[in-house]
Amino acid sequence: MSILSNQDQFATAKIVELVIGERTKALPKRKWKHCLAGYGYSIRERNAGDVLETLPHHIEVCTLAAEIAA
Repeated sequence: MSILSNQDQFATAKIVELVIGERTKALPKRKWKHCLAGYGYSIRERNAGDVLETLPHHIEVCTLAAEIAA
C-alpha cells in the first residue's frame, strides 16, 4: 500500500469506489468496517462526518458522504 496525498484525486476516487462497493456488499456497518480493514483502511467517526483513513498510520484519505457511511 502506498501513502496517499490529498492532491491525488484519481487514487482517492478509486478508493472511494472500493469503499462504496464494499458498503453495498456488507449490510451491518461493523462488517463493512471489518472488510475495509482487510484492505488497509478504517473509518473514523467524527461530528463533522466520517473520515476514511489508512491503517495503521491513520492518514486521512477523504471525508465520506453521509449517505455512504449511513
